[in-house]
Amino acid sequence: MNTSDSRTVGRSNRVRERGQVCAALLLAFLSVSPTVRLSAQLSPRDSAFHALNRLAYGPRPGEVERVAREGVMRWIDRQLAPEQIADGDRAAREREFRFLDYDRRDLARLYVEAQRERRERQRQAPEARAGSDSVGAQHAALLQQDPTPTQQRARRLAGQFAELAVMRAAFSERQLYEVMVDFWTNHFNVFLGKGADRFLTPDYIEHVIRPHAMDRFEDLLIATAESPAMLFYLDNWESVALGLNENYARELLELHTLGVDGGYTQQDVINVARMFTGWSIERPQQGGGFEFHEWAHDYREKTVLGVRFPAGQGKDEAIRLLKLLANYPATMHHVSRKLCERFVSDDPPDGCVDDAVAAWQRSHGDLREVLRAIFTSPDFWAPRTVGGKVKTPLEFVVSAARAVAADPDTNPRLAQLVARLGEPLYLHVAPDGYPENQDAWVNSGALLDRMNAAVALAAGKLPGVQANLDSIIAATPDGERLIAAVNEQLLGGAMSPNTMKVIREQLADIHDGVEARALAVGLVLGGPEFQRQ
Repeated sequence: MNTSDSRTVGRSNRVRERGQVCAALLLAFLSVSPTVRLSAQLSPRDSAFHALNRLAYGPRPGEVERVAREGVMRWIDRQLAPEQIADGDRAAREREFRFLDYDRRDLARLYVEAQRERRERQRQAPEARAGSDSVGAQHAALLQQDPTPTQQRARRLAGQFAELAVMRAAFSERQLYEVMVDFWTNHFNVFLGKGADRFLTPDYIEHVIRPHAMDRFEDLLIATAESPAMLFYLDNWESVALGLNENYARELLELHTLGVDGGYTQQDVINVARMFTGWSIERPQQGGGFEFHEWAHDYREKTVLGVRFPAGQGKDEAIRLLKLLANYPATMHHVSRKLCERFVSDDPPDGCVDDAVAAWQRSHGDLREVLRAIFTSPDFWAPRTVGGKVKTPLEFVVSAARAVAADPDTNPRLAQLVARLGEPLYLHVAPDGYPENQDAWVNSGALLDRMNAAVALAAGKLPGVQANLDSIIAATPDGERLIAAVNEQLLGGAMSPNTMKVIREQLADIHDGVEARALAVGLVLGGPEFQRQ
């Protein structure tokens, strides 16, 4: 065997060994409980690390120390007032996204033009395929056609829309605000891939979810109800007195407010649907805005949750209902529990939920006060809470990018990675949004994909995404120094002995400092401890 063949075999063996290592680390994740501090109280540094992992998308290099010096509660207070936080880097990067130059009417025109071109191609296709009597062959030929310039532009903008969310999460100083945008995007889910929602969803995120993400829940609920994206997604735009559609009414009660055990009946669903008859949207050619059709509304008397709504009322009766639902006890409990699931535990303690509900009652649904109650709850700071939740694909990708001070371009590389890991943004078909709990994301295949993505990120093999590993540690072949640095900087000192052992073994035969550092960082980012927050 010549030297070249020997090197090839050596590399092949190492790749095979790396795969076995990944499998060992992932098996450890599936079988071992998260590492927790045994002390009764977290240190300032541990507290900062915990807060950055829950209220933010993980720390950037040096950020744990900065928050610890500032005081974690002072940092939390600042995060609860995002409008007072300077966010120049995020704003500068936003200007690189041409997508933001388009308002809803611009996107509606683009949608109408793309639909017109599609119909034109369908009409011309039979002539171009004369002689082909196979329906399947005709359909396949239509699908193989190159996209038109309008379709290409629409696809580029759609990619930028998803990448914009990742960029904001990665670079914004208003980290809690971006976390809440993601939370409400899933709580009030719409599906980007459904018809007119291709152009309505961006406006929904920019002008409904984002402005109200840390507002009063009542205002957010009303804004989502009036959103053309929501009206189209749940088919309420075509609900009329003589042709009732119950989709929005059912999801409003079951998902958005009361919860599945919220005490409502099927008759309540029907009467809520009657209240929202006439809530519709303009034609795309007119811009696709909200409009109320008086002719389509059911003006008869209605009763919901034992409350009488007299006959003769128009749009205002649905607004009155939304205000009632926003401050209903079942809503307070349902939404507070979901917030505690996001920030505390997949199975949150009753005490945390009770604290959030009490704050809701005192503040009439001021979301900042509800969040403050959660973050000052003993359950949030309990040692058992630390590292007790598993990151969603979005949280994993963004936290990994932040951990290595990655600098992506405007191409949708990171958004595509989030999609490959199972969470394509704005493309969850069902109304319940992407799940928050560990069971939805923990399986061997998904975790192996995360490991591969982490190793590629650290090695600089994700096109358009440059990791700055110098921000963690200088390149060195010294395995012990690397393990100590990545443990402290990326995991807050939570690396398990098993993970240390595995990484030490993998670094033993690597003598190039750059390669050793990239592998150590990659294995940590893809390893079991980093998957938790």
